[in-house]
Amino acid sequence: MARELLGCVLVSRRGGVTAGRIVETEAYLGPEDGASHAAFRPGSRSLFYGPGGIAYVFSAYGLHACLNAIAGPTGEPGCVLIRALQPLAGLATMARRRRVSVGERRLTSGPGNLTRALGVTVSDTGADLTRGHLTIHPSRQPAEFDTAVGPRIGITRSAELPLRFRILANPFVSR
Repeated sequence: MARELLGCVLVSRRGGVTAGRIVETEAYLGPEDGASHAAFRPGSRSLFYGPGGIAYVFSAYGLHACLNAIAGPTGEPGCVLIRALQPLAGLATMARRRRVSVGERRLTSGPGNLTRALGVTVSDTGADLTRGHLTIHPSRQPAEFDTAVGPRIGITRSAELPLRFRILANPFVSR
């Protein structure tokens, strides 16, 4: 699912429409994955085993909201962290929320930056990503890009697993 979300469009309708093409993701598995919240945050387990297409937003270090899409059928754990977007709509709103210029390359690069730009908060946990104010849509353009796969970043547990996916050479990918 993490690879399949590349190129899809994430839309937020909170305080105006903002949107971006997903250009970077990371997969998190079940309890066997030391970095997965299913392994060390018992309260999140019900979400990880729930139906796919639901938002799971958590606070990283008490500072940054991080948006995940629950992946897979009910009973099978896993989620996808949305790490970076290529801004498409509502750039002025995004820039105002981030307190940066519209042309800033890091406007939606990194999980905390993209949630701040789109107005996503931990209160969005449980949102249906197929309808409502926060949605993910297939791209209208055919997927014509190369994908890079590598280890996840910004974590210490199970970081070596090749579960980070990104559109190769996209300037909006984090780090």
